[in-house]
Amino acid sequence: MSDFLKKLSVRSPWLFRINAGSCNGCDVELATTAFIPRYDVERLGCRYCGSPRHADIVLITGPLTARVKDKVLRVWEEIPNPKITVAVGICAVTCGVFRDGYSIKGPIDRYLPVDVNVPGCPPRPQAIMEAVLIAKKLWMQKLGVEE
Repeated sequence: MSDFLKKLSVRSPWLFRINAGSCNGCDVELATTAFIPRYDVERLGCRYCGSPRHADIVLITGPLTARVKDKVLRVWEEIPNPKITVAVGICAVTCGVFRDGYSIKGPIDRYLPVDVNVPGCPPRPQAIMEAVLIAKKLWMQKLGVEE
């Protein structure tokens, strides 16, 4: 198959959000990238979806708490391969101010392979958009199609 036909056969990546115990600051910024035209991720060829079984890129916010750890891992396993994991916010990256809390199991990368980190408390929508672009490029590489 020619490279041109490969590029035509690849659809746009779909995004899925998982809250692993965040304070919702990052979730508000993620909602900004979904609903406000200035930061609309659909301009980049990405789309939010409601089911992990249709997702290609997963955006995880918050430190992994004891209450949701098993649920987050189960949902992440439902996402088909190849998948890209993006840790959004300093809590997902290092646990932030919640580090050493009794209910905190740790940052996301302790349990899941993280491909892109987005620091910030909360991260700016521009940083989230840049991370989605990087994740899209990594996803295309995993599919064997260069953009």
